[in-house]
Amino acid sequence: MKASIEDKVQTRIPTKHGEFILHYYSNSLDKKEHVAFVKGDVAGKEDVPVRIHSECFTGDVLGSRRCDCGEQLDMALDMINTAGCGVLIYLRQEGRGIGLLKKLQAYNLQDQGLDTVDANIKLGHLADERQYDIAALILNNLQVRSIELITNNPQKIDELTKLGIQVHGRIAIETRIHQDNLEYLKTKAERMSHMLSMPDSE
Repeated sequence: MKASIEDKVQTRIPTKHGEFILHYYSNSLDKKEHVAFVKGDVAGKEDVPVRIHSECFTGDVLGSRRCDCGEQLDMALDMINTAGCGVLIYLRQEGRGIGLLKKLQAYNLQDQGLDTVDANIKLGHLADERQYDIAALILNNLQVRSIELITNNPQKIDELTKLGIQVHGRIAIETRIHQDNLEYLKTKAERMSHMLSMPDSE
């Protein structure tokens, strides 16, 4: 069966980052509640700034410093608001697709010395199990003609391109590096090819 989505409701959401329209989507692939935060009129537009953000309860909600997710979420919304036009798609694929329970178990393995990639593998998962089919369907539903993707992850660009999305450029989104996220970010840069400006090792 071909995947499908339905834009069930749209509502105005004023935030500290500006005012957006929140679109709630149902879909035929899973029972999760994926949403899009839309700024301005994006239908038929070229080179729309787009952030595809995967859920991170610990970072987005609790402000965990173990990752850069919460800061990236805030930065992306600021970028889109400043541009006056754009989309943030919030996908419910916690822990790079392995779920909250497994992510927390992976955190404990990281505290024992494994990096974020090896911790996922030890739990029987891939380093990154996220999929972007629903994101592509949402962009098509919003009638976005082409995008500039707010990301440091080249795999995300490749996956969207394979799904037929016209990615015309990349907008970097680098957060502060500190002691709590240094090893995590180094692993993303060195083992997952994320385009990050890491400090030189001494």
